Amino acid sequence: MPVERTEQRGADELYKYYEIYDTIGSGGFAKVKLGRHILTGEKVAIKIMNKKDLGDDLPRVKVEIDAMKNLSHQHVCRLYHVIETSTQIFMVLEYCPGGELFDYIIAKDRLSEEETRVFLRQIVSAMAYVHSQGYAHRDLKPENLLIDENHNLKLIDFGLCAKPKGGLEFQLMTCCGSPAYAAPELIQGKAYIGSEADVWSMGVLLFALLCGYLPFDDDNCMVLYRKITRGKYDNPQWLSPGSVLLLNQMMQVDPKRRISVRHLLDHPWVTKDYNSPVEWHSRQPLGHIDEDCITEMAVNMKRSRQSTTALVNEWRYDQTTATYLLLLAKKQRGKPVRLRPERTVCEDSCSPLHQGRQTREVLHLSEDEDAVIVGSLDFCSEYIDDCPWVSVSQYTPQGARGQPDGAANPKDTRLASPSVERRCGYSPTPERGRTTAQQQRQERRCREQEQISENKENVAVQERDVDIFVLPPPRTPASSKKNARANKNVLTTPNQNTNADGAKPNSGTPKGGVSASTEQSQKKAENNESANMEMLAFSPERRSRSLDMAVTGSSGKKKKGGKVFGSLERGLDKMITMLTPSKRRALRDGPRKIKVQYNVTLTSQTNPDQVLNQILSILPDKNIDFTQKGYTLKCRTYGDFGKVTMEFELEVCLLQRPEVVGVRRQRLKGDAWVYKHLVEDILATSRI
Repeated sequence: MPVERTEQRGADELYKYYEIYDTIGSGGFAKVKLGRHILTGEKVAIKIMNKKDLGDDLPRVKVEIDAMKNLSHQHVCRLYHVIETSTQIFMVLEYCPGGELFDYIIAKDRLSEEETRVFLRQIVSAMAYVHSQGYAHRDLKPENLLIDENHNLKLIDFGLCAKPKGGLEFQLMTCCGSPAYAAPELIQGKAYIGSEADVWSMGVLLFALLCGYLPFDDDNCMVLYRKITRGKYDNPQWLSPGSVLLLNQMMQVDPKRRISVRHLLDHPWVTKDYNSPVEWHSRQPLGHIDEDCITEMAVNMKRSRQSTTALVNEWRYDQTTATYLLLLAKKQRGKPVRLRPERTVCEDSCSPLHQGRQTREVLHLSEDEDAVIVGSLDFCSEYIDDCPWVSVSQYTPQGARGQPDGAANPKDTRLASPSVERRCGYSPTPERGRTTAQQQRQERRCREQEQISENKENVAVQERDVDIFVLPPPRTPASSKKNARANKNVLTTPNQNTNADGAKPNSGTPKGGVSASTEQSQKKAENNESANMEMLAFSPERRSRSLDMAVTGSSGKKKKGGKVFGSLERGLDKMITMLTPSKRRALRDGPRKIKVQYNVTLTSQTNPDQVLNQILSILPDKNIDFTQKGYTLKCRTYGDFGKVTMEFELEVCLLQRPEVVGVRRQRLKGDAWVYKHLVEDILATSRI
């Protein structure tokens, strides 16, 4: 099969089932974008990898995919869908808006013993399950633990995991993972047991949670290795005796003296205040079939329940698997087990232009990091009000796997829909016998009600929690401007009985004179033209209503040919509405207004421009290259050979409560602890 055809098929499959939005993280060979599964409306994280960039690491991706297909646990990130082409691999994963555990540690400086115990129980539960399935993770660290919407941890990144053919007790030889978390036997090049090495990494992680820094750390790798081999570290004075004892048991240099995961399940420190061992069995075992999800899918697919069950049981990790798992996730969160109608895309707007634009953009995902790809352009406006997640308000990314960090006016991204007419009782087609004055009064009342509802919505958005999702505003192609200009003429389309000036021909009018009826018609045409020109400044909903008014008479009866022209005009107006960003987007030129989050540093300043200028003056002194986009700085540091060693974002934003300026930080690439020290140095030097 030709490469182009394979790429086309992969792109079509991705856009057929998902909407794709902003990049929320990037690594050495992968990029993670926020997405939404169209059929269920659930948010997902889409990991995009270029096979050419992966090179020798391509087998790691295969290992990760195979492992995640075989793991199903409440504290392991779930794999939903895998799409592979000749050049790219797309992994659709569970979306965790809380970001990395590492960022949480930085924001808290260090965690209390009680909060650490909550997280450790979840980590022990996940690792006990992973080991029971014959896998050793071998790269356990706070960067590979995500926080979901319920503040629970999810284990990710199984690219370095191992499943020995002889069982988990079979010795391994490969040295891998992060040096600061690696067990002594591993960095010494000895044969080791994967589960024992994981316990050492859990001990280092526990120390980082309780202390806010690593037990073994040094810029020189050889010095770091010597520290790990000796196993000597300093316990800070705030640690309780029980914590010191547990850390000592987990970070034993001799792996045979090291505590096992089985004993961690009911360790006194772990069970304190719980009075029960850690529950490590999966609540979502592989092969379990939920009847409610199957019934909903069977109705949607127009298949029998038996055939739908058989299809799901194949576990191909295609659209069927993704739909079932996302439906199950909705049910577990207490949401209705419902799928959107099969016909969700407007057939009239699915032109080759739209399809070609989507295909071209998805094929260049790995090249354009700043691309914002909106799959909602093809939504038929009649379906928008029926989809509660289309008209929602805000989203803000965090980390390589997503963290809400901002707010926006929901009216910025709302598509045109007939909700306004239904809300205020106004219909775009006048009733029979209604006069023009009555229509104008009704429309004026409708606008007043709409303005009141907008004000209420704006107030509600400011008080809404930060993890509400935003649909990014669609880009405006160059061709849309031409369509907008052409539409000015469409707004005043005459019927077949009028001339170009809008006046009816009158054969009885004397030459050189103007009859009263002709003069009245001309004045009426001028009034209509001026009114229609004013409609251009109205919202898309009002413009849509004015289109229908343009093809109806004052008596409420449609003119001859009005049905044809009306449908064409409404179609063009919908196209313009969908492709043209809202004028309120200009309000985003200032800093975003968000709520306090753990990846936002509060300042004592009230002027965002002053904070931004202070940071800009510091970055060159720290040998940090950056690109600026509004109040967001994308920063990079380079190694000796010109390779990017660190990449992160700093964004100056406004805090809703208290009303001060904050700086949001987000690591995109590079060592987590180096990033921590660098960002802290920047903020301290800026004296903000």
